Amino acid sequence: MEKEGSLIVSLLPLVVLFAVFYFFLIRPQRVQAKKHKEMLESLKKGDKIVSQGGFICEILKVEDGFFSVRLSDESTAKLSKEYVAYKVDPTNTESKQ
Repeated sequence: MEKEGSLIVSLLPLVVLFAVFYFFLIRPQRVQAKKHKEMLESLKKGDKIVSQGGFICEILKVEDGFFSVRLSDESTAKLSKEYVAYKVDPTNTESKQ
């Protein structure tokens, strides 16, 4: 009986440590990843985005794994969906990050 009690007492700090890591590290990252995925799925032609490299682009065409984007008046490029940082909010001109 005493060994069962000491086993529970010795495992309790590990359980508490795991719970702390889950609620302060793992869960927030999952929530952020889910929001980013939803944002990527909602992007459409004409939306302005910022790439992870810092380029402000306008989406010309949505493809499976890429966006065709306009970098300036005459230059266009393809941007992988993985490298979209965030969507530019036209009502808020301040940078997001």
